[in-house]
Amino acid sequence: MKILLLSLLGAVLSLASFESQAQRIKDIADVAGIRANQLIGYGLVVGLPGTGEKTRYTEQTFKTMLKNFGINLPENFRPKIKNVAVVAVSSEMPAFAKPGQSLDVTVSSLGEAKSLRGGTLLQTFLKGVDGRVYAIAQGSLVVSGFSAGGLDGSKVIQNTPTVGRIPNGALVERAVATPFSRGDYLTFNLHRADFTTARNLARSINDLLGPGIAKPLDATSVQVTAPRDVSQRVSFLATLENLEVEQATQAAKVIVNSRTGTIVVGQNVKLLPAAVTHGGLTVTIAESINVSQPNPLAGGDTVVTPQTEIGVTEENLRMFLFNPGTTLDELVRAVNLVGAAPSDVLAILEALKVAGALHGELIII
Repeated sequence: MKILLLSLLGAVLSLASFESQAQRIKDIADVAGIRANQLIGYGLVVGLPGTGEKTRYTEQTFKTMLKNFGINLPENFRPKIKNVAVVAVSSEMPAFAKPGQSLDVTVSSLGEAKSLRGGTLLQTFLKGVDGRVYAIAQGSLVVSGFSAGGLDGSKVIQNTPTVGRIPNGALVERAVATPFSRGDYLTFNLHRADFTTARNLARSINDLLGPGIAKPLDATSVQVTAPRDVSQRVSFLATLENLEVEQATQAAKVIVNSRTGTIVVGQNVKLLPAAVTHGGLTVTIAESINVSQPNPLAGGDTVVTPQTEIGVTEENLRMFLFNPGTTLDELVRAVNLVGAAPSDVLAILEALKVAGALHGELIII
């Protein structure tokens, strides 16, 4: 039965029609268990032109490396290693990465190194969260930043000279097991949790394959019955991920960035009946000094008298009225009409929210 359904997927999919708002499943959801894995390691960068460091843990790491090559240094010996730096090496291993494939790595200084430009990373084990080695990194660094300094202490730094990258600098040594080929189900997890979108996703799959094939578990996950055979499951998923689903509109929100003054108003934000008055009061204070100098034969003293001038300018108050169901476009045009600055707009929005006239969630970040 499943093989028959699989053979009919392509033909039925071409007949399905959706609105222009519909998006592919691969654009709005991920398959549970198919994910990248972060890797990290600790290593040495050598060959630096005197921009390395000389710290206790750098010396210890350097001695340990030499010991692995059969070279034993005295315990109290402190090597001069200004061309060496200890670094953290990080990478991200994509899903289904196989042994022998390469990964890009990022190398970051951990100590007092001034620059990693010109350095070479020695063989470094990259481990996962379980402590097992999944890749090995090594190679010459590509550093975009640089620094230069003079004898008087002046310094010029561009970008970050203590961070570099090695394209294809790590080789995968062990694959990460995934649940893709196990069980009777595949689960789609939405990027943005929404009950309406989850229902629409399950409904679209059931309209294509038949009732009961897909069922929403919650606002994020939709479970789909899938073939057990791996090759059939790949074709099954390849077809489903291109199926289009109508995504629900977002809840009414107003996002305000108080640091940059950026204000984003969502599509469904509306206002209840309200009247807003916007005005400004400008106070100018000018300080000046008056000096009273007596005549040479008068016998008086010189007197210094401060003089303050205060000017007050009040702008004409302007009021605009929001009728019931005012839309986003009307709100923006009304606020622009009074010439409000971002800080003024924030004050207006907060006042409208407190008054209960703002139909939407006000989020300040």
